[in-house]
Amino acid sequence: GDVIHRMLTATQYVAPLMANFNPSYSRNSTVQYLDNGTVFVVQWDKVYLQGKEDMGSFTFQAALHSSGRIVFGYKEIPVPVLQISAAQHPVKAGLSDAFMVLNPSPEVPESRRRTIYEYHRVELDTSKITNMSAVEFTPLPTCLQHQSCEVCVTSALTFNCSWCHVLQR
Repeated sequence: GDVIHRMLTATQYVAPLMANFNPSYSRNSTVQYLDNGTVFVVQWDKVYLQGKEDMGSFTFQAALHSSGRIVFGYKEIPVPVLQISAAQHPVKAGLSDAFMVLNPSPEVPESRRRTIYEYHRVELDTSKITNMSAVEFTPLPTCLQHQSCEVCVTSALTFNCSWCHVLQR
């Protein structure tokens, strides 16, 4: 999105492993990305935890596919994630999304108050994040994927969908 706020890491993230990493600790540490039009991949390679460099380096990645599929791949996880301290930075793995609404403040009508509504979160069991492991998220079907009225009304979705002839969806 185009709105940056201090609650961003708490409410809106795609995080294969969120922690207090310091990519500038080593010349061998990199954060790289690749976008080939069908998949966008971000890789954290040989990154160290700030102040805990003796724990070893971490290598992992997130791949966001145009189909909606998301894959987290873990190559090197030198210590159990449960041992990473959250004192300086949250430690999370998973997905979260939210939206923000700017409301006029009742006390000062010309000002706006930000309200963040988190509507979905998937937290991974961090005890399962180990060397050479992966997690795949597959999107559920939605009403918007239907291309015709017939396919829409005969679908087996559990939503209460109906076809809109005006919008053709």
